[in-house]
Amino acid sequence: MDLLLDEVESPVGVMLLAAGGGAVHGLDFADCAPRLRMLLEARYGAVTLRSAADPYGLSGRLRAYWRGDLGALSGIPVEPGGTPFQRRVWAEVQRIPPGATRSYGEVAASLGQPSASRAVGLANGRNPVCLIIPCHRVVGARGDLTGYAGGIERKRWLLAHEGASGEAGERLVRH
Repeated sequence: MDLLLDEVESPVGVMLLAAGGGAVHGLDFADCAPRLRMLLEARYGAVTLRSAADPYGLSGRLRAYWRGDLGALSGIPVEPGGTPFQRRVWAEVQRIPPGATRSYGEVAASLGQPSASRAVGLANGRNPVCLIIPCHRVVGARGDLTGYAGGIERKRWLLAHEGASGEAGERLVRH
C-alpha cells in the first residue's frame, strides 16, 4: 500500500497524517510513529509512506483545527480499517461534538450494548485516526481522564482547546 505522508506542526507536537484516495488512513503524533506504522501494517501489510505537502487539502484542515476552527475536521473522509465492532465504536465517537465528552459506558449504551464499556475502551485504544475520530473525547465513568495513546497531558490539552470544562484538572463537565 502506498500512502502520502505529511508532518503537521501542532501546539502539542508534530502530527503524522497518512492519506490515500482522498481519505485519512492514519493520524497520530510523531512520537507515536511506531504505533501508527504498526496499525497501518496490520491493515495493509507492507506500507510505503511518500512525503507529500498537504495531501488532498487534509493537512490544511488539520492546521485550521489547531488555529481554533473546531469544525475543520468534520466530514473528513477516513479509512480506519478495523473490525465491524471497532468501526461502529469509531462512528459513534465521531458523533461526539467538540467541547463535549462521553463515557465509555455512554458510548456502549448508544451502540445498544450497555455492558460493553471495556470493549469500547479497547476499540478506542486501537483508533488509527486520532482527532478526526476524536477518541480524546471519551472519558471515564465519572469524567476522569483515562488512557490516551498520545498521553493524558495531550488529552487534557485537546479537551481544553475544544472548550470542555474541568475541575481539579481531571474531571470534566459533560455537555
